Amino acid sequence: METKMKKKATLGHALIPMVFIIVALIVTMQFWGGDPHLPILFSAVVAAIVAIFGLGYTWKELEDGIVDTIKMSMQAILILMIIGMIIGTWILGGIVPTMIYYGLKILSPGIFLVATCILCSIVSLATGSSWTTAGTVGIALIGVGIGLGMNPGIVAGAIISGAYFGDKMSPLSDTTNLAPAMAGSTLFDHIRHMIYTTGPSLIIALILYGIIGMRYAGNELDTGAINEILMGIEANFNISLILLLAPVLVIVMVIFKVPAMPGLIGGTVLGALFAFLFQGAGMSAIVEAAHYGYYSETGVTVIDDLLSRGGLDSMMWTVSLILCAMSFGGVMEKSGMLEAIASSILKLAHGTGSLVLATIITIIAMNMMAGDQYLAIVIPGRMYRQVYADRGLHPKNLSRVLEDAGTLTSPLVPWNSCGLFMSGTLGVATLVYLPYCFLNLINPLISIFYGFTGITMEKLPPEETVA
Repeated sequence: METKMKKKATLGHALIPMVFIIVALIVTMQFWGGDPHLPILFSAVVAAIVAIFGLGYTWKELEDGIVDTIKMSMQAILILMIIGMIIGTWILGGIVPTMIYYGLKILSPGIFLVATCILCSIVSLATGSSWTTAGTVGIALIGVGIGLGMNPGIVAGAIISGAYFGDKMSPLSDTTNLAPAMAGSTLFDHIRHMIYTTGPSLIIALILYGIIGMRYAGNELDTGAINEILMGIEANFNISLILLLAPVLVIVMVIFKVPAMPGLIGGTVLGALFAFLFQGAGMSAIVEAAHYGYYSETGVTVIDDLLSRGGLDSMMWTVSLILCAMSFGGVMEKSGMLEAIASSILKLAHGTGSLVLATIITIIAMNMMAGDQYLAIVIPGRMYRQVYADRGLHPKNLSRVLEDAGTLTSPLVPWNSCGLFMSGTLGVATLVYLPYCFLNLINPLISIFYGFTGITMEKLPPEETVA
């Protein structure tokens, strides 16, 4: 039987599902208050209609493309499920509360902004969530900053910079797992490679916060809100420096290139052991925390909001979103529509620097058009994955760029879900805190600089380079 001749996808074909997904996401999330899952799934349907009736593909071919794309994300999905278990057992074991407790101890008026950024980095590293950090510790710090007479926009900028540093660098974060899955890298390779851009960005941000904070060195720190958190943690957990062994071991695993899944399963077991030894938790409580998460009932609202999370089940929202996004990306990639978009953009990108710049512009555009950081990672990741390979660039370069721009610019867009959350939670308008989110602004610029200079842009080994 003769195979039906297929048409080559053009930019016009590709724009139909792209425009549909942008409109569907805006209407659903901004006006109907829904989640992004269904708009993305129906966008996959629209893309399939264009591919079948406009380009001559069969449903079986598109279905194979969806399945193949989902297979590429399966490691990230499995890791996310394990991470949910880690979060639950680490909270029950007192590991996360200990990190927060000692982080709060570093606050002082002279270095308040620096300490705020560092504290939010610690909390976000421990929880893997910028939203949780901003919605708990961040709210308390905003109050303290206002009490010191500081501009709320500056304090919010320090909170968001720290929260997104931790979110970006934590192996517990969903975006930190999603980016390497889209680019074809591995979790720990991705985290190690991000140190080159995110480390200098944090150092520069802390210097700037230190300079600004010197103006407030003589002010008196209102420690009421902070002390309430400290006393609440002390009353409900046995705090010990020994508990910090768990995050230290995770860092060691990253350094020594231990595979992510066995390493993180070990972290879960360690959390369960600490829960038994230090917090007196029984096996039923440990299983409950690992599966359904930890539910905090201290009576202190900030602590309960911060620590009521985790568990395998808590990752199912993100897992289902990844599956929906992979379905859309699979159809777009199989039909050649992603290639058509990338080809149009890459006509002006001849070198590595212009390629990185084009990738970052695409990611920021997705954050602005789709209003969702997950899509700003998934779609450009699928678009540029083969291009980076064709140019002999290691996949971890792309995964790093995806987070340098995708994760970090999402809270800077007022209508993006992250921007809406941060402004609504902290009570500071996006455009007011935007100039002071130093890490979020500096990191993409460093990534572009590395692209044009070739610094840390690792090449594929010769045997892996695509001809």
